[in-house]
Amino acid sequence: MIFGYARVSSFDQNLDSQIEQLREAKVDRIVQEKISGIQNQKEELNQMLNQLIKDDTLIVTRMDRLGRNTKQLLELIEELDKRGINLVILNLGIDTRTPSGKFILTVMSAFSELDRTMIKEKQQAGIAIAKRKGTYKGKKQKFTLKHPGVKHAIELHETTDKPVKEICKITNISEATFYRRWREYQKIKITLRTSEQ
Repeated sequence: MIFGYARVSSFDQNLDSQIEQLREAKVDRIVQEKISGIQNQKEELNQMLNQLIKDDTLIVTRMDRLGRNTKQLLELIEELDKRGINLVILNLGIDTRTPSGKFILTVMSAFSELDRTMIKEKQQAGIAIAKRKGTYKGKKQKFTLKHPGVKHAIELHETTDKPVKEICKITNISEATFYRRWREYQKIKITLRTSEQ
């Protein structure tokens, strides 16, 4: 199935031009959204991405319709590639259904990977310097076991049959965070049980 995604940043802007281009591209279904590219939660886009299956195609008129942050865009492109979903960006002439489109995507991903590696190297060098100076405090955890969202998620997991995905949606924490804190919580419970015996 071929999906088209059209987005503008505010309610007074018009989607007509994007919709026309997507119709010309022979999409089966158009998903529309009026939300800023800076916003992380694009509800309509996220719902559509969850529906996409292997060999589906996502068409956008411009790359920035998927978001304004280059890092986020490249992560999304890589995720689609891993899931076997094709991506077409009309104004750039990128079509991953073709060998040249796949090549462009590979080059973009390679640059993204290089950028990540360089950032990581800089971070590690900075940490090493801070450790030598005795000023390194480590990364402060935001989502500890005391965090209200984490506490609520653990409570829901223990008292209901809701799947983890739904619990994370309700409590607004990521699944990775939930599983990390859940393992930590289980270890504490085992330690407490052992000390009581």
